[in-house]
Amino acid sequence: MITAGNKLTETTSFVSTRNACKLCSPLGACIVMRGMEGCIPLIHGSQGCSTYIRRYGISHFREPIDIASSNFVEATAIFGGKENLFHALDNVTKQYQPLAIGITSTCLSETIGENVPMYLHEYQINRTKLPVLFYASTPSYRGTHIDGYHEAVYAAVETITKKNIVPKKTKRINLISGFVSSADLRELHEILISYQIPYTLLPDYSESLDGGAWEDYQKLPQGGTTIDDIAAMPEASGTIYLSTSVNSSRNAALFLRDYFGVPATNINLPVGIENTDIFFETLNHITGQKTPVVWEKHRSRLIDAYFDGHKYCSGKRAILYGDADFVVAMKLFLEEIGVVPVLAADGAEMDFATILETSAGLNPDFVIGNSKGVYLSRQLGIPLVRCGFPIHDRIGGHRILHLGYRGTLNLFERICNTLMEAKQNAAPSGWTYI
Repeated sequence: MITAGNKLTETTSFVSTRNACKLCSPLGACIVMRGMEGCIPLIHGSQGCSTYIRRYGISHFREPIDIASSNFVEATAIFGGKENLFHALDNVTKQYQPLAIGITSTCLSETIGENVPMYLHEYQINRTKLPVLFYASTPSYRGTHIDGYHEAVYAAVETITKKNIVPKKTKRINLISGFVSSADLRELHEILISYQIPYTLLPDYSESLDGGAWEDYQKLPQGGTTIDDIAAMPEASGTIYLSTSVNSSRNAALFLRDYFGVPATNINLPVGIENTDIFFETLNHITGQKTPVVWEKHRSRLIDAYFDGHKYCSGKRAILYGDADFVVAMKLFLEEIGVVPVLAADGAEMDFATILETSAGLNPDFVIGNSKGVYLSRQLGIPLVRCGFPIHDRIGGHRILHLGYRGTLNLFERICNTLMEAKQNAAPSGWTYI
C-alpha cells in the first residue's frame, strides 16, 4: 500500500527488494514470546535466523535476548529437522526450565515441508512435566514481522485457552496489543488498572524487554503475561485487539469470540485524540464505566498542547512509513494536527527505494518512522522523527511513548520540536526564540 495525498498509487514491480521496509516474520513472533512469562522462543531453522533476530531485538531494546535454534545444516535441509527439533526442545527445557516454549518456523523449514505440529504431538507422547509448547508458522516469504507477531499471538491463545473447557464468565477484559514499545505497554497497564477490574494484556514485554540492572545474568527475565492470565481469556466480558490489519483467519480475538463467545472488537492503535477516544469508548462499553477522571485531564492537557503548537506543524508535509497498523494510526494523527501525509507507505508491499522514487515532487518537510528512514531523510535533505520499530541509532527507542493521550502529546511535541529545530538551523543567523 502506498498513498500519496488521498490517492492510492500503483508501484512498479521489481524482481528483487531494494532496501526493504520490513523485517522477517519470526522476529515478530519472538517478541510476542518474550512478552509471555517464562517463555523462550525456539527458531526451527538455521542459527543465522536466530542471530539476525537477536541482533535486531538487542539493538532496539538494549536488553539481552536469548533465542534458541534447532540448528539446521545442509543434511537437515535434505533429510528433515525432526531430530534437531527434539534435541533443541530437550536442551532448552533442561537449560532454561521454561514455563513455555514458542516454536517458530523459518523460510527453510517451511520450504522443505516440515510438519512441526505433528512433530510436537509425537514429542509430547510419553513425556511428562513439559512446558507449554505452541507453534507459529512464520515463513518470511509469506509475510512481515507484523504477520509473525499476530501469528504468535494466535498460536499462544489457541493452544493455552483450549484447556479452559468450561470457562466461567467474569468482568475481565482482554487487551491484545499490536507491536508497540515497552513504554506503550506500561501505559496500557495504567489505563486498565484505572478501571479496577481484572484484565489480560497480551503480549507484555514491558518488563522482560525493559527491566532494571541485574547482578547476575537472567536467562529468562522476569515479567510477561502469565500462562494463567492467558488461560483465563475465555472468561472475559470482551476482547479489544489493537490492530485493524490482522488476518481474520488468525485473529485471536475472533478465535475467542467463535470458540468461547467472548465479544471481540478490533480498533486502530490509540494514537491521536480521535483514536484514543475510540479506545476509551470501547473500554467504557465493555466495563459499563465512564472514562476515569485522570485520563480526561490528560486529554484536556493534550488539546491545550495542540493549541500551543499548531502554528509550527500546520500545513507541513510528511512521508510516513512502517507496518500497516502503525501507518494507519499515525496517518490519522498527522491529519488531526494539520500535517499533510503526502505519502504513507506500508512496508509489506514495497521497499525504501520505491518510497524514495514515489516521493519525487511531493515536497515533504519531514519523514516519520523507524531508524531505517535515515536513508530517506538524507536523500531528501529533511529531518526524521524517529518512532516505531526498530530504532537502533538512538538510545531509548523502546521507551518512546506513542499510545494514549500522553503518548500522543509526546509525539506531537517531538514533531513540533523537530520542525522548529530544522527551521532554526536553516536560518542564516540562528534564533533563540521561535
